[in-house]
Amino acid sequence: MSALRRCGLDPGEVAAVFVSHLHGDHFGGLPFLILDAQFSGRTEPLSVIGPPGIARRLPELMECMFPGSTAVARRFRVDVAELVPDGSSAATAGGAQAVGFAADHPSGPEGPALSLRLIVAGKVIGYTGDTAWTETLVDVAAGADLLIAEAYYRDKKVPYHLRQADLAAHRDRLGCRRMVLTHMSADMLEHPDQVRFELASDGLVLRI
Repeated sequence: MSALRRCGLDPGEVAAVFVSHLHGDHFGGLPFLILDAQFSGRTEPLSVIGPPGIARRLPELMECMFPGSTAVARRFRVDVAELVPDGSSAATAGGAQAVGFAADHPSGPEGPALSLRLIVAGKVIGYTGDTAWTETLVDVAAGADLLIAEAYYRDKKVPYHLRQADLAAHRDRLGCRRMVLTHMSADMLEHPDQVRFELASDGLVLRI
């Protein structure tokens, strides 16, 4: 919420949120978005698309953070849909169609992590989410106009996470037109001269 405000973006205009996996740094902001919408008088529905288990875990998260919040009547719906990570099941929200792929990143037995492939206004956006290198990423990136890829470290191998070295080694197989890196550690952020791809930043606007 603070990042949205800092960038001059209205949280009430967010129609849909796509969640890759059920770790706090990837879906822990949803209760704040929902409560802000409630207090600001939102009436338009909010769609949340994520992995199996999110329909149960989201209200549990809200009750953990704000006890009693799920029992309060709202003037807007929160529509939750779960994506099976099979590369073919799809869900549509906010004008975007999402397909989930299996990622290699443990996030609980009932909430398998996803890599995502979104189709928006005829453009294809791939998102690796948090994952070790897996051949599935070739399918996520195939023909994509943009691939948003995790690059946690430059070369250091960390379990269940991508390195810039992985992306560079497989760049010819990742058939995307453009790649932008995100989810970076200090190892990446403090050595921009050694980064081989575009870097994401808060408030970045991409035209594809």
